Amino acid sequence: MKKENVYKEIADVCQNRQDAFLDKQNVVGVATGHKIIEKEDKDTGKPCITLFVTHKVGRDELSSEDMIEETTEEGIETDVVESGEIFAGGNADVAVQEEIGIETLRQRIRPAMGGFSVGHPKVTAGTIATCVYDLRPFPGIPRRYYILSNNHVLANSNNAQIGDPILQPGRYDGGTIPGDIIARLSRFVPIRFKTPTSVPLNYVDAAIAEGQFHNLNREIFWIGYIKQVNSRPTVGTIVEKTGRTTNFTTGRITALNATIDVNYGGGRVARFARQIVTTNMSAGGDSGSLVCDTKEGAVALLFAGSSRVTIASPITYVQSFLGIRLHP
Repeated sequence: MKKENVYKEIADVCQNRQDAFLDKQNVVGVATGHKIIEKEDKDTGKPCITLFVTHKVGRDELSSEDMIEETTEEGIETDVVESGEIFAGGNADVAVQEEIGIETLRQRIRPAMGGFSVGHPKVTAGTIATCVYDLRPFPGIPRRYYILSNNHVLANSNNAQIGDPILQPGRYDGGTIPGDIIARLSRFVPIRFKTPTSVPLNYVDAAIAEGQFHNLNREIFWIGYIKQVNSRPTVGTIVEKTGRTTNFTTGRITALNATIDVNYGGGRVARFARQIVTTNMSAGGDSGSLVCDTKEGAVALLFAGSSRVTIASPITYVQSFLGIRLHP
């Protein structure tokens, strides 16, 4: 069977059985990945179902219901990866402090560019992805320009109002009202949280805020200008991002079509489907960073992670849900 057909079969099994997998003890994600030789951190290139767990435990400590079979009834191998608990990465106050040079991205800058600090006044700080445009501007209406980032960065996890001010730099980095207002919240995709009776699926954590043309810049610090959209990334693709906390970092896509339970704090957990998982390339405050390939192609919008993995939403979904485009 061709590898692309194997990936499709794995994706179908993951989708059909995601609830059963995620109901197991410690499991926080299920995705299409490659079998990994853990001791060597070696990617074998063999497609499998990757299951992300908060921590690994011995089989003798698990009930029969919580056991993860080595091979599914469909004949697909599984691989259990310890990811830790996955959090929406908006808590800049708990971010790892890096070298002094990174402070540059926490400063005020006009025109603002991707990679710099931004946030709603009631949020600590996140990261500007880039400047974006309406997908199809109405005839006779001037083109509008927006900052792209996460819902939990610009819209305070659904708690903001359209028209709220957005600060650059974010409040945690010294941004104040009115001097540092760079934009106004324009629209966001609501995050739907789990309840005792339902587990709705989310696909993006995304929002935009409208600003003035002369205050916004499509350039992303260190990466440059986005030239295209990479709508078909693969496991193993090398990616990069610039973020407010960890500056420019690179990583590798380890899983696709991931369904992940993300902790938003305060007892709120949201389930996201069809996500991209990479090696760890972020910390708190990097939320909103644009994940790109090495050819200036936009891949995904970073929004969550742990000390071991980073989670991002495919940029094609972000564009579709918000009705925007990343380049002219």
